[in-house]
Amino acid sequence: MLNAIYRLVAPRRFEVEFTNIDLCSRQIVVRPTHLSICHADQRYYQGLRPAEVMRKKLPMALIHEGIGEVVYDPGGVFQAGDSVILIPNTPQQKDGIISENYLRSSRFRASSFDGFMQEHVAMEPDRVVPLDASVDKIVASFTELVSVSVHAIRRFDRIAHAGRKSVGIWGDGNLGYITALFFHAMFPETKLYIFGVDAEKLSRFSFAEETFSVMDIPEDLYVDHAFECVGGEASQKAIHQIIGHIEPEGTISLLGVSEYPVPVNTRMILEKGLRMFGSSRSGRDDFLETIALYQKNPELLGYLSNIVGAQIEVQSMEDMSRAFEMDIHKSMGKTIMIWNI
Repeated sequence: MLNAIYRLVAPRRFEVEFTNIDLCSRQIVVRPTHLSICHADQRYYQGLRPAEVMRKKLPMALIHEGIGEVVYDPGGVFQAGDSVILIPNTPQQKDGIISENYLRSSRFRASSFDGFMQEHVAMEPDRVVPLDASVDKIVASFTELVSVSVHAIRRFDRIAHAGRKSVGIWGDGNLGYITALFFHAMFPETKLYIFGVDAEKLSRFSFAEETFSVMDIPEDLYVDHAFECVGGEASQKAIHQIIGHIEPEGTISLLGVSEYPVPVNTRMILEKGLRMFGSSRSGRDDFLETIALYQKNPELLGYLSNIVGAQIEVQSMEDMSRAFEMDIHKSMGKTIMIWNI
């Protein structure tokens, strides 16, 4: 089966390459329908990764957040036309202790091999999960990002002590919003305090106990645990603030990605006996838990729709570039490509 793959070959330049999909394999063939642009995609598109990383990764098809329709399933589990959510993490082995998204042998779409910017995608049967018709497809397109937050919260539940009267979330962007929203759904009795820099973005956290500007945090405000959802150069300041405003023996969950090492105040980590752990990506179980939360708390979908930004129909490589350029200049929200290639 002839397939078109739209790869980034240099910053801001896409090229198409035609390959063959073997229909005699056990893989499911899916036609992407809705793709969501992530910050990681933008770092490649704009050439913001270190030069040696760009040389190693490109050419490569971008996008690891998306949904599609089944074209062919040799196993007969799915019917042609069924909507599915695509799982980008692709493990090569199983481990009884280490989760699939932390195995060094695992491959990840749009990082270690081609992402979903293709006419069709061949995937292992366990790398797709059914999408219920009740879930809006625009919102469903960034379920991968939601599953990352759910994964971090599930790990928090295993690691943090039982004192959970209050939790602080640093970061008012998409990741902070989603993490706060799903933490509130999973632990509704815990008071949530949100710390950010943008008053308009902070106004979206209507379900939180209170929001604060990071420039004006009360000195006597302390939380039992915290999530860092900032990343980049600002993560150092966020982590410093968290250490200052967390109770002794609290747990700090790190989700923000930074290209460079971030200094941390180890002295106060030691003095307070803090636990700090990182979370990255997600696995099939996290997708299934996310879908279960969609079904159990349908109001979550309405909240998630608040962070949908531009919706761009893509029919050509010019449209792909237009979508990425618009995403760069957006003020907030997720940019969704309606994939009609």
